[in-house]
Amino acid sequence: MTKISPQTEDMVFENSALAVSADVSFVSNQFPKYKLGPDNQIVEVPRDDNSGPTLKEVVERETTQLSEQHKRLSVRDLACKFDKNLTAAAKLASEAKIKESPSLEGHVLLKKLRDALESLRGRMTGRNKEDVEKAISMVEALAVKLTQKEGELIQGKFEVKKLANFLKQTSEDAKKLVNQEKSFACAEIESARVVVQRFGEALALEELERNSDNSKTKDVEGLVEEVQEARRIKQLHQPSKVMGMEHELRALRAQIREKSIVSFKLQKELAMSKRAEENKSSIYLITGSETLGSCLRLQPCSIQVPELSKCSVQWFRVSSDDCHKEAISGANKAMYAPEPFDIGRVLQAEILSNGQKFTVSTAGLIEPASGLGSYVDSLLRKSNCEFSVVISQMNGQDHPSHSSHVFTVGKMRIKLCRGWITKAREIYSASVQLCGFRGEGNNAAKQLFWQPRRGLSYLLTFSSERERNAAIMVARKHALECNVLLRGPDDQV
Repeated sequence: MTKISPQTEDMVFENSALAVSADVSFVSNQFPKYKLGPDNQIVEVPRDDNSGPTLKEVVERETTQLSEQHKRLSVRDLACKFDKNLTAAAKLASEAKIKESPSLEGHVLLKKLRDALESLRGRMTGRNKEDVEKAISMVEALAVKLTQKEGELIQGKFEVKKLANFLKQTSEDAKKLVNQEKSFACAEIESARVVVQRFGEALALEELERNSDNSKTKDVEGLVEEVQEARRIKQLHQPSKVMGMEHELRALRAQIREKSIVSFKLQKELAMSKRAEENKSSIYLITGSETLGSCLRLQPCSIQVPELSKCSVQWFRVSSDDCHKEAISGANKAMYAPEPFDIGRVLQAEILSNGQKFTVSTAGLIEPASGLGSYVDSLLRKSNCEFSVVISQMNGQDHPSHSSHVFTVGKMRIKLCRGWITKAREIYSASVQLCGFRGEGNNAAKQLFWQPRRGLSYLLTFSSERERNAAIMVARKHALECNVLLRGPDDQV
């Protein structure tokens, strides 16, 4: 007897997840009953029992229901549904395995029955033989029908297995999605809880500060009222005594102020006398007015001392309390013209001759020139300050021309020009240097050293000492506003 097995085709599932209901009722695993109908056709005898729908109908019905409901289901509901359908698929697979054994038994029985009928047909004759042949044809028809049912069962089993695998993978994806959404939700809840806690703490702190401010304000107002009331009562009882105490207090303040001035003058005179005593023992002395705009010169006290031209000289700035001493770079001549940086300091000169060092200092502090402060304040109110100058040297060499130039000090840059021709122009930067001239000469107090950039320097002579010092002070003020400190060559910053 030949066994016919139909070809199975893979079902194409849609992208949406399909599920099988867990409460499906499947057909029983009993062998069906058949009978011969008209024209010798085999007809299946209907069973009286109320069997459930077929697997295909169940899948189609469940697919329709899920297609209608999947938009309304949340991720958690889908995960639960997938778990239920996975259980149902496992149950369906077990039932399919149970149906395999009756199918095999049916083929064996039909084969045995056919063999028995074949043996009977050889021994029968006449009408009995026809009945046996009819029975054999009926058995063969039953075998074909059983094979068809078995093919449908194999195809259903394949579909159920594929659906179970798909549901299992979908269930795992849904669980991962649920866990991810849960972690995201927990993180958002935690961040929201932290924000709410911070807001609560801020509100509590603000409320506490408001309450403390209110209480402090009330306390202060109460104290002020009590003090005012006490003063009013005191003035009512002893008005003349209170007024007398106030006059005495004013007199004491005035006396303290006068004593402070006198004490400062005494300290200054004491320091001057101390330096004078030190200078008496020195073989050199400093001559000249100790004010800005003058020139200080070193002179020997006797003819027996070495000549200054044969000695090494270095000028220093010393603080008023003798705590800080700064060497003035380039000031190594017997003459020095003070500049604005020297105001309020003591100038000191060290003379080195034949291995011996002699020190001489100014008697007092360098005083500012009269009227220079108000003049500088008036210049600072302008956007640009122009000064008439003459170029004495350029890059350390004497300049042949003595024509007049204009030296402009602005808020952002310094410029030197002659008419429409600009000789140099530079903004305030670390490479710019500006200071008083630190050499010798009759015009040293009127001269200014200016280096706009590396490799280019000028020695400018102003019309007066006040113009030179005012230009230095204005330029340093504007440079300081640009976070630049204008100093001389090799000065300590």
